[in-house]
Amino acid sequence: MASMIVISVTAVPDHVRGALTRWLLEVTPYLYIGTVSAKVRQELWSAVSNCIGTGAAALAYPAANEQGFVLTTAGEQRRQTVDFDGLTLIAATALKNGQEMAKP
Repeated sequence: MASMIVISVTAVPDHVRGALTRWLLEVTPYLYIGTVSAKVRQELWSAVSNCIGTGAAALAYPAANEQGFVLTTAGEQRRQTVDFDGLTLIAATALKNGQEMAKP
């Protein structure tokens, strides 16, 4: 059964972005949304996570759990997912020396 997915990527190769746009809409740069089957979702995520390089990616899709979705990440990110008694929470790691927070 098809379900809606959201994929957000940063600093990925152009061929990965091209693969994503074959199946999903790029609603803003690097943010993809669409309705696909579980098999297509797995194949897209495999393509993204295998070519992530220095980039980062996050995938959200519906699931039968308390939150109603599953969140999966790939690559180096400041925010890591943490399972807390079945709930997915986000833990932010400290900045490295010399790094600054992004300014809005």
